[in-house]
Amino acid sequence: MEASLKIGTLAGIPVKLHWSFLLVIPLFAWIIGSQIELTVELITILFGVSIDQTLIVAGYNPYILGTVVALGLFVGVFVHEMAHSLIAKARGIKIHSITLLILGGVSQMEETMPDPKVELPMALAGPLMSLVVGVVCGALVYVFDAVVPDLAIAGVLVFVFGYLGLLNVLLFGFNLLPAFPMDGGRVLRAWLARRMPLSRATRIAADVGKAFAVLFGIVGLLLLNPILIIIAFFIYIGASQEATSLRYNILLQDVTVADAMSSQVVTVEPEMPLSRVIGMMYETKHLGFPVMDRGSLIGIIALADIHKISPIDREAMQVRDVMTRSPATLPPSAPLLDALRIMSGRDIGRIPVVTDDALVGIVTRTDVLRVMELREEA
Repeated sequence: MEASLKIGTLAGIPVKLHWSFLLVIPLFAWIIGSQIELTVELITILFGVSIDQTLIVAGYNPYILGTVVALGLFVGVFVHEMAHSLIAKARGIKIHSITLLILGGVSQMEETMPDPKVELPMALAGPLMSLVVGVVCGALVYVFDAVVPDLAIAGVLVFVFGYLGLLNVLLFGFNLLPAFPMDGGRVLRAWLARRMPLSRATRIAADVGKAFAVLFGIVGLLLLNPILIIIAFFIYIGASQEATSLRYNILLQDVTVADAMSSQVVTVEPEMPLSRVIGMMYETKHLGFPVMDRGSLIGIIALADIHKISPIDREAMQVRDVMTRSPATLPPSAPLLDALRIMSGRDIGRIPVVTDDALVGIVTRTDVLRVMELREEA
């Protein structure tokens, strides 16, 4: 995930921090600190313990404690994501990283066709871990209340762990809502997929997720709650993307690059003037060409590269001046789905196909979409 900083590795899984995380910690600290007396009252009622507020409300302590609780919540989120990742890793799924960001965390996993037998325990692992963390924090409330002799210090500890216990239990319940692509939505899909085709199960789970997103959005607007509106937006977009991603997986399953590529490839040389390249694009209706030098692929030039140069400067420039060097390549035997992922991830429209350092074809985004359309009609 872009704009993320790697902060360490745990169980062989890189852990990253997204820049948005740096925004949400002070925001959460301010929200928690500004409502601290109401929260103390709530925790007192929920846990049935008395809380000495002497240190809690003194000076800047509400905001310091707000920061501590916010950081503690994200530790809980990290443990939640780690549970997902460890179960997935144990089932043979490669985990690329875990990233903490503004609305929680996300595990970057190897994209594979969802298997209900794997997805169900993997989806349940995160919420159940949040429940365990919440129960442990709740138990510590009574431990600190009983064994810490200083009432003011005991009050601080009871407040922090009572708040974290409450938040983690809420995290457990919220994640189990059947709002795909949240954990509950994945549980719903895994359950449905045992009774119907995976594509239909995904479509139903995605529709349920979108319905929850609309509901959250309406409630957020009525209550003027921006957090609910943001959550609604991400759930709706996530549900749509998940359904689309699975559609690609199903339609391109067992299709290789060789099945879609064009073997007749128009190439250009690095010394060719840009004006000539533009002319070739008009003639061939192709918007990009591999760049060959003495039989070797050294780059690729696309219309987007040329657009970066002003029309006046183009007159004196050659292909070598604007081409993309060391372009992504694939062998003919590679899954066509890999080509689509590379094109989407790098925002490119074509990939040269290479065997033993020799250019044997080119596959474009149009080729991929054509194969999908043909398989959809079949």
